[in-house]
Amino acid sequence: MTALSTDKSPITLFLVDDVPELRDVIRFGVEGDPDFEIVGEAGDGQTAIEAISEKRPAAVLLDLSMPDMDGFAAIPELRSRNPELAIIVLSGFPAIRMGDRARAQGADAYLEKGSSMTEVRETVREAVAARRSSE
Repeated sequence: MTALSTDKSPITLFLVDDVPELRDVIRFGVEGDPDFEIVGEAGDGQTAIEAISEKRPAAVLLDLSMPDMDGFAAIPELRSRNPELAIIVLSGFPAIRMGDRARAQGADAYLEKGSSMTEVRETVREAVAARRSSE
């Protein structure tokens, strides 16, 4: 039995990272869980902002270091356009170095790349639940 009952929709998730292979790994680690549905991907912040505004996912996993528009520039724009969106940063930068800055920009949570997929899924669940309870 999954954490979600059969009458609830899965958590819709959007992936943003400039490395397609990393998006593949994340997708593989999330799609096996019926609580989640990947609804889109982007390789930079600007593309993500446009697609997320259209697809309206519950959560985004967002890298910080990307071409064109990085995650730090994307976070405030995502937050202003989609106040209900759970923004989880998934970055190669150590949390001790960038976590507070990302949260100050509007991120709900910060994970380092290399976190277990169990931790990623649980952090997304918690961030989405917190956003939904604040609505």
